[in-house]
Amino acid sequence: MIFTETPLRGAFIIDLERREDERGFFARAFCQNEFAAHGLKPAIAQANIGFNRRKGTIRGMHFQYPPAAETKLVRCSRGGILDIIIDLRPESPTYLQHISVELTADNHRGILVPERFGHGYQALEDNTETTYHVGEFYTPGSEGGLRYDDPALKLTWPLPITVISEKDLQWKALSEIESSLKSRMTIEAGAVR
Repeated sequence: MIFTETPLRGAFIIDLERREDERGFFARAFCQNEFAAHGLKPAIAQANIGFNRRKGTIRGMHFQYPPAAETKLVRCSRGGILDIIIDLRPESPTYLQHISVELTADNHRGILVPERFGHGYQALEDNTETTYHVGEFYTPGSEGGLRYDDPALKLTWPLPITVISEKDLQWKALSEIESSLKSRMTIEAGAVR
């Protein structure tokens, strides 16, 4: 695998290192040793699939608060998505900054979303499928989210929005929850995460 760290410390774009021949290619998509060598926590608690019938569908911006904060390794296995991650670590010099990465079935690219980051994406094609390898179990009481259209976040979605869940429409604006978000996302000095 080829790890490229983004401007958001701890967030990596992961490209496949292909072994090609006349059949096509073979590549490693996950390796505990390679993740650990990059200082990443190589645990997978769950593997999930997201399927989106219509292009323009948005899922996000989701996260889990500590102590159930989760890493995510996201890939698009059919179609394409624009994936956006937001740094929600109050102590980080890139707090509230975000990056966007296009993940497609053709580019085979993945993104590693660190703990304490918001995550969401928009389907760029009909019948798009994503895979998530998640480092923590889904914990409803630790779940959080931000509005996909919050002007404070300055997120840009490439397509008109066709579908979004009622739940995602109910997330509050950053201005309404930032104090609580910072408090809940702060990791005590010396804590391992």
